[in-house]
Amino acid sequence: METITGTAAGVPFTALPPAGAADGLAPLIVTWHMLDAPRTDAAFAAALPLAGVPAWRVHLGMPMCGARMVDGRVDAVLRRAREDALLSFLAPFAHQAADEFPAALAALREQLPVDDGPVGLLGASLGAAVALRVLTTRRIAVRAVALVNPAVRIRSAVERVQDLTGQAYRWTEESHEAADELDFVARAGDLTAHPPLLLVSGERDHPEFRTDAAALVDALRERYARPDEVELITVPDLAHPLADEPGLEPAPQLPAARAVDDVLTRWFGRRLGR
Repeated sequence: METITGTAAGVPFTALPPAGAADGLAPLIVTWHMLDAPRTDAAFAAALPLAGVPAWRVHLGMPMCGARMVDGRVDAVLRRAREDALLSFLAPFAHQAADEFPAALAALREQLPVDDGPVGLLGASLGAAVALRVLTTRRIAVRAVALVNPAVRIRSAVERVQDLTGQAYRWTEESHEAADELDFVARAGDLTAHPPLLLVSGERDHPEFRTDAAALVDALRERYARPDEVELITVPDLAHPLADEPGLEPAPQLPAARAVDDVLTRWFGRRLGR
């Protein structure tokens, strides 16, 4: 499989071409990786290549990850997490990644033979918060969305960062406001476009993430004209990460990641196939 790497409006990416013969322009799926393993666009492309989908899969690098790591190390990211788990770490990642997407998408359409129709979105963990934030801004036409072990309530992700840093988080009025803006269960009414949405939850994911995922599905099904367009699939034996540590470079696909890849390939294939 040919892999193309580059940058789009300053955002590094790893792109994989559509399955089968390439006749003309193809649909586009854009992904955002997690901050756990796999934590770079190249590593995420190896974990979830979606090789059977007749669409370009462009894996975008999150801010300060992969090619944008400071000195090629994760130290700067960890310092941000210790400084303020939400205001210096989680929220800036989600905001910047979503805010830089429209320009990156325009650049990708100039560089790759993709069509100009609505795009597919895929986000894992914090990358799922990016995908949902893109939906709430309503600046990009979206054809379908898939979320894997998603951080749909940022307060639950703050709890996980506390485990990483060993520091109890001190909530302020500002951080509560930032958490409200990234609580997509509470903001389910802001997701007005209602594209088909698949949520993949690992059986061994963090319990609060699984609870939040089910709550988002329930909230969206209440609002969708066709509730069956919102699906929740549980993958046995899948913990939160999709790859082994350190998760910086492409690595052989783990069995649990392969199971997720199969689910996503079938689901996106039905919605993007031509």
